[in-house]
Amino acid sequence: MERVWGNGDSLIFEMYSLTHVAAIGFLCIMAGLIYICSGTLKTHLLGKRMEWIYAVSLMITEILYYVWNSKIGRFNLADSLPLELCSISLILSVVLLLTGNRRLYDIVFFAGIAGSLQAVLTPVLYIDFPHFRYFHFFYTHIGIILTALYFTWIKGYRPTIKGLGWTMAYLNILLPVIFIINKLVDGNYMFLRRKPSSGSLLDWLGPYPWYIVSLEAVAAVFFMVLWLLFRESRTERSSVQREK
Repeated sequence: MERVWGNGDSLIFEMYSLTHVAAIGFLCIMAGLIYICSGTLKTHLLGKRMEWIYAVSLMITEILYYVWNSKIGRFNLADSLPLELCSISLILSVVLLLTGNRRLYDIVFFAGIAGSLQAVLTPVLYIDFPHFRYFHFFYTHIGIILTALYFTWIKGYRPTIKGLGWTMAYLNILLPVIFIINKLVDGNYMFLRRKPSSGSLLDWLGPYPWYIVSLEAVAAVFFMVLWLLFRESRTERSSVQREK
């Protein structure tokens, strides 16, 4: 169990407690503001400087997490490496903010939103507000989602079927690599060896190892739903063609 302030006392995080609902509410409010203000922000873009500042804030928060892990003696190869899907998505989100790379957008949009939304709704978290770990968990996971929405609604990027296929291919290349690393370090990155004990979507997908196969099908369906919800509309496509 993660301890608070090193004094032996613990603030135990409870799923769907007031602090959990507050984090979900914060995500909804920020996503709503990005959508509502997208027209204004498109006209008055905050600029590359703000994208860099946000990227640096995400990266510093993540680095501080590893510093904290080391300070309390919890850093180990089995569960402290940035090999979870959301950790990888966070790194890609930072690079996306710094570069605007279109291929990275596809992965952050599909895999980042899917993984981070599941993490926000069913957190594998033990320490509650106001500990740093609480802020780190929700700031980084929500940050991945907001980055994807920012590039979609404000920067004008749009998910495509090609991007969906690329993301599925990326995940299927990544999974065996993580599986091998899990074997080498006796880890459970991306929950490829067992389900999280705190409960999650995986509990509905069958026993090991079948839940991994089921999860792939769920991911494909969820990605398709995201594409249908956020794809470029006919009006937007016609507008782009007229501008050309």
